[in-house]
Amino acid sequence: MDHLRNVIDMTSFLHDHRHPSIREVEAYWQALRAGRLVPRRSEVDPRGIERSLEFAFILERIAPGLARMRIAGSHLCDLMGMEVRGMPVSTFFDPAGRNLFGDVLEQVFSAPATAELVLNAERGIGKPAIDARMILLPLKSDLGDISRALGCLSTQGTIGRTPRRFEIVSHRAVALTETGTTPAAPLPAPADLVPGFAEPPAGFLQDAPPPRHRGKPFLRLVKSDDD
Repeated sequence: MDHLRNVIDMTSFLHDHRHPSIREVEAYWQALRAGRLVPRRSEVDPRGIERSLEFAFILERIAPGLARMRIAGSHLCDLMGMEVRGMPVSTFFDPAGRNLFGDVLEQVFSAPATAELVLNAERGIGKPAIDARMILLPLKSDLGDISRALGCLSTQGTIGRTPRRFEIVSHRAVALTETGTTPAAPLPAPADLVPGFAEPPAGFLQDAPPPRHRGKPFLRLVKSDDD
């Protein structure tokens, strides 16, 4: 029966028909985890989530509650109407939701925990309704600290005018153990947030290249000395 030890029950990942990429990325991460607390960033192979590459991303923690995009799928660039590599992931959220997202993100790295968020896009002229889901899954860096995260942002609806930013409708964080998961402490509701989440100026946005035309899904990589 030893050959069954690496068999993973995929049943729980097959029921989200509107956002199958979320479940595919989560299933892939669970397979990499293989009973450990979290897998390593170096173990992530894009071929394992080939059907979901355009929605996938990898984050690097840069401060408590803050992380930047190291790798981003083409759909994320389409949503913002610009290159998103190197940008804070909080840029995808409206000001009222950034504090809450920072709390969720910090739990992912510190607990560690997995997190899933239900999102809606801001609406306006040329900006139709978008239903979205995001998942955040912690990873170890090559140094052994939990400072990376594999994520997926899946949307349903027409992008329209960019950039598109999202409000957090609901969220769930699940703390991890070596042998399983434990529900994490509840996070504050969006109504309890203080509006405005200060971000440092991002000079690279001034010279960001225009988004590439949509084609075969791809990822963009930001390199640093430790990864």
